[in-house]
Amino acid sequence: MMVDRSGMALPPIDDAAGERRRKQRFVARRGGEPCFWLVLGAQRIALNDLSAEGFSYPSPTPGENAEAFDFLLQREGVPDEIRGRAETVNYLADAAQMGCRFLSIEGDGAQRLHDWLIAHVIVSASVRITEKDAAAIVAGPSLI
Repeated sequence: MMVDRSGMALPPIDDAAGERRRKQRFVARRGGEPCFWLVLGAQRIALNDLSAEGFSYPSPTPGENAEAFDFLLQREGVPDEIRGRAETVNYLADAAQMGCRFLSIEGDGAQRLHDWLIAHVIVSASVRITEKDAAAIVAGPSLI
């Protein structure tokens, strides 16, 4: 069930799949360990999932929908960062999860994010896939 900041239930999304994202989202874990992180102020938070359009992270309390904030993304074990601005789009009370959409990504961050996701798909795949196959998965529609 999705709720707004006041805890009121939100109506279901009006589409057949109930999905807002147009691009595939990826679980932000590898081998059971977090591999993508969100830095908000001094707090480093393991992401739940990441896509070319946004991300979600654990949050015990809802944020204000359309609340914009600056973000910093990090990839575990890699000295690379992606900065930008995102907005809160939903809160899943059952999962204590905040969903966010990118508003802007600084510099070449969008291309680097795309590369991060391709590498993540290749490393996480249970069967051998090519970079071309991984890029198609990253660019493809949401399957979740």
